[in-house]
Amino acid sequence: MIGSGRSTIFIEDMQIGMVRSMEKLVTTRDIELFAEVSNDHNPVHLDEDYARDTIFKGRIAHGMLTAALISAVVGERLPGHGTVYLRQSMAFLAPVRPGDTVRAEVEVTAIDLGRSRVGLATRCLVGGVVVLRGDALVRAPSRA
Repeated sequence: MIGSGRSTIFIEDMQIGMVRSMEKLVTTRDIELFAEVSNDHNPVHLDEDYARDTIFKGRIAHGMLTAALISAVVGERLPGHGTVYLRQSMAFLAPVRPGDTVRAEVEVTAIDLGRSRVGLATRCLVGGVVVLRGDALVRAPSRA
């Protein structure tokens, strides 16, 4: 993954509008490994001949594989190590295909210092196309 590096940003240092991201090239091997881990062997992900006859006209990555990239940004970049996921909502807007580079981004939208909670806008893009959009609530690490 490519991005701004691993970090922990304490809730006391966060500001509304702060953004962190990372990029990942989604490979056929990633899709195969995700199928094994998730036990989701839907042929739209694994069989090009089958997938060619679907609305996608070819293989696509699992939506939750794309969503896992948001988890990576939350756990590694913003807030980073020590973060606890509380809630995530998302909408899948376009397919991700083997060979696509996905940029996963999170943006701080709300900060509750008293409860150590942070609201995040979440999104994934391929090129300029938003393929996933949502929001998350996390418990962020604190210096206290």
